[in-house]
Formats: sequence, C-alpha cells, structure tokens
Amino acid sequence: MSIEIKAPTFPESVADGSIATWHKQVGEAVLRDEPLVDIETDKVVLEVVAPADGVLKEILKPEGETVLSDEVVALFEEGAASAASAPAEAEAAPAASAQDLKISPAARKMLEEKGIDAAAVTGTGKGGVITKEDVVNHKPAASTSAPSAAAAKPSAPVAVDVPAGERVEKRVPMTRLRKRIAERLLEATHTTAMLTTFNEVNMKPVMDLRSQYKDLFEKSHNGTRLGFMGFFVKAACEALKRFPAVNASIDGDDVVYHGFQDVGVAVSTEKGLVVPVLRDAENMSMAKIEEKIREYGLRAKDGKLSMEDMTGGTFTITNGGVFGSLLSTPILNPPQTAILGMHKIQDRPMAVNGEVVILPMMYLALSYDHRLVDGKDAVQFLVAIKDLIEDPARILLEV
Repeated sequence: MSIEIKAPTFPESVADGSIATWHKQVGEAVLRDEPLVDIETDKVVLEVVAPADGVLKEILKPEGETVLSDEVVALFEEGAASAASAPAEAEAAPAASAQDLKISPAARKMLEEKGIDAAAVTGTGKGGVITKEDVVNHKPAASTSAPSAAAAKPSAPVAVDVPAGERVEKRVPMTRLRKRIAERLLEATHTTAMLTTFNEVNMKPVMDLRSQYKDLFEKSHNGTRLGFMGFFVKAACEALKRFPAVNASIDGDDVVYHGFQDVGVAVSTEKGLVVPVLRDAENMSMAKIEEKIREYGLRAKDGKLSMEDMTGGTFTITNGGVFGSLLSTPILNPPQTAILGMHKIQDRPMAVNGEVVILPMMYLALSYDHRLVDGKDAVQFLVAIKDLIEDPARILLEV
C-alpha cells in the first residue's frame, strides 16, 4: 500500500522549508520510525521518519528543493521491506560494507561518476551522512599504490595535486538558518535604536560558592552540574522584575509588558546561533535551569530543537566568554528590547579598600532598544545584575 510522505505542518511564522538531506534512496528498505529526510526551515531542521516498515518508492522533492507545509515529498510502499532486502543479501561483501555508509543520493551519483570509494570520504552531514559537498571537497591522497602505508600514518599530511600559483575557492549556498540569522541581525540594526552599556563584575564570590558546593549539588540533583549560567539567569529574572521595561517589547505603537520572564539562552551550533527559551525562568530552581540549558545544548548539537523550544522569549543571555571573547556588543533579538552579554573571566588587578588585589573579573554588556529603555534604566539594570552576582545570597533573598 502506497503512503504519501508529507512535510510537517509549519507554524505561521515559517513560510516554507527546503529538503536538506535524503537519508534513504528509492527502493531502499526502511524500518518504522527510521529517518527518511531532513527538512530545513529558517529556524530548525525537522526530521521526517518512516510511518511503517517498507520501501521508499519515489522521491518527489530532491535535495535543495523548496517545500511548503504538508506538501507531499515522497511516496512510500508499506510492507515491502523483506522483498527489497532479498537482492541486497545477494550482493558481494564489499557492496554490503558500502551500504553501511550513509550517503545522500546526490553524493552517491557523484561518487560513481568520479570513481571515488565512499569509504574514503568523511561524512559531515547529520549522523555522519556523506553529502554532495563532502564529495566535492574530498581530496585524494597523492599516491594510492600503497594504501596500507597511508593507513599506517594517519597523521601524515595529505598531498593535493594543485597547480602552482592556483588559488582555490569554495562556493556553497547559504543555509536557510544562516539566511534567517542574517535577516534578523539586519532587522535589529535597521529597526531599533540599539545602544550598549558596559560594566564589570567580580566573579570570586560565585566561583567560591561553586567550588564549595559543586560536588554536593551534582550528587543532590542527579548529575546536574552547577555552572555560571544558572546564577546569571536567576540574577536576570530578579533584575527584570525591578525594571519591567527591559522585559517588555514593542508591538507597533503599543508597549507589551510581560508579567513573566522567558529567558532565551543563545547556543552555538555548526549551522549557526539558535536561542532556545527557558519558559517561566523566574519559577525555575538553579538545578532546573542548569539541567534545561544542558538539555538544550545537546539537542541543538544534534539538530533536535523544536519550533516551540525557540519561540517567544522576553530577554536573552549570550555567553561569548566560552569562546574567549573579552568584550563584545551583542545584537538584539527582536522583538525583545534587551540582551545581556557575558564574557571571559580574566584575572585583573583591582583596587579594593585602597589595596591592589588580583580578582577574577568579567565584563558584562547590555544592548538595549533606546526607543523603550532609557539609559538610566539600562545602566541600573546592569548594576543590579552586578550586585546580585557579587553577592549571590541576594539572589536567594530577592533583595
């Protein structure tokens, strides 16, 4: 029985998507819930799985083609898996090993045209899938006469036969996610009156508290580790209560004040920056915040974040310090009116009670929309964050 494989139902904010990778080829046996195709939107990559055991009968939308919500992308034949697997068993052993590799249809065709062994190509697609780009970028070893010797020295540099003086260029299409990121960044700079105010915070109290309780915290909360982000999320929630304009948004000629704190936490992935949201962060415990951030990080790495995970948000925190950034001016995430930037912790000489003391300091940056947030409120908001982090007990006492 033929079944239509359709694209997922996109939310109203997503107009369409594009076929990123076909994990199966026409005629290939598929098990129930096994991934068939990845569809990339401007927010997330959506995975479409097989509805039952069977065979992929026909691909209607090849890789790179645009698809609409609920559009049919392929035809699936249910219950034909055993018939399709019989010829595969008759293949020679080398062919069977090649089948173990995940290869997109476009990449498989190029491999055949160029006569390249699929096992020699490293897949960079999701789940190790070999994509067309991987084949294009594949650089064969200078000599194939001694494969065993090459295998014995994996660390040796691979020689590439490039004519002297030739400058190599690589052109690849921009992903939908990267396009959307670019559009939103331009939108933020063109449609908001964005300013950034800076301050610095002494991280020693938090670092001492973390060192004292991190082992007990991990044991008490099923392996959840105590990080710095939990302190900043809790401090941000308390500061947002005191300065509601920083937690508001502009909708046309109206100002929308939110009676809750949905804090977005920027997460870097191979495909770009995404911002999953901690819903009702003001009601979450420190352990729950750390657990949720870790979960989001793992799901973002695997491309498993959903639309709902990244929808909304009233305030955003981004941490460039994990990459070594000492100071930056984060860009707003519209329609939010502010974003907090954390940075690298660095020992610096500071004057304390008339004496020079070496302290672990972090620069903080708050970018805000001056149309709604006055400079005074922005500065006082950042000072509130600083005060709460430098005296963590105030977070608990809400003072």
